[in-house]
Amino acid sequence: MIATTLYLIVYSISLLMLVSLGLAIIFGMMKVINLAHGEFMMLGAYTCVLCVNAGAPLWLSFAAAALAVGLFGIVVERLIIRFLYGRIVDTLLATWGLSLFLVGLVTTVFGPQAWSISARFGNVSFGGMNFSAYTFVLIAISIGMVVVTWLIARFTTVGLIVRGTMQDATVASGLGVNRNLVYMGTFGYGAALAGLAGAVLVPITGASPSLGLFFVAKAFINVIIGGHLPLIGTIAASSLFGTIDGFVSYVWSSVVGEVSVLIVAVILLRLLPLGITGRLRSGL
Repeated sequence: MIATTLYLIVYSISLLMLVSLGLAIIFGMMKVINLAHGEFMMLGAYTCVLCVNAGAPLWLSFAAAALAVGLFGIVVERLIIRFLYGRIVDTLLATWGLSLFLVGLVTTVFGPQAWSISARFGNVSFGGMNFSAYTFVLIAISIGMVVVTWLIARFTTVGLIVRGTMQDATVASGLGVNRNLVYMGTFGYGAALAGLAGAVLVPITGASPSLGLFFVAKAFINVIIGGHLPLIGTIAASSLFGTIDGFVSYVWSSVVGEVSVLIVAVILLRLLPLGITGRLRSGL
């Protein structure tokens, strides 16, 4: 029982970090509310399916999905988002419209049915229950995404420039930083993480036009509760909600687990309106 409960908790935490990190980067660092985040995940999922069906190995399909959606995110930032910085309502409407457009386009091209691929990782048995071995791949990738993002932000010149630009774009520009390039790259990186998340989910959920709808609400709740520090906030909120969801889902059911997460989120919003990291002055 303990092993099974621990597995469910770790899996829930990893899943939340996976679907939330890209959104946390874009919202936490750029203050852009991207309502098309779920559709970025959807595009990553379809890219992965197309690559696998073309004969590419799964890991290469993951990389292709991240690259393709990252490049698409750069195009979106250049054509739409860069004109709307500081205009929250306009950004919401623009990304919502983009979301509807992408769902309609994908439905027209690929149809409403789900496309799936086989991961062929087999099953693992412990605690008297069988679990897909692929879920451990998902856990590893989720942790890897967080670690790589932290290393880039903390120990590279690029990460220093991005953090400085997001804190004070005027001073950064005065020091010779091309802030338009920084905004473009940051949005593209967040989009790439969303695309990778969608690709990683394909062997579990399949690729469908409605893929993003299943996860975008959880991602937004996670990011909002996490607060203004994208990495620390995402890890903290994912750990809290994942623990609640994993434990309650094992004891009762997955539906009760999701309801419990929502109730806790509402309470936290009341107690901590700025999120878990709202009182922290610095960090990632």
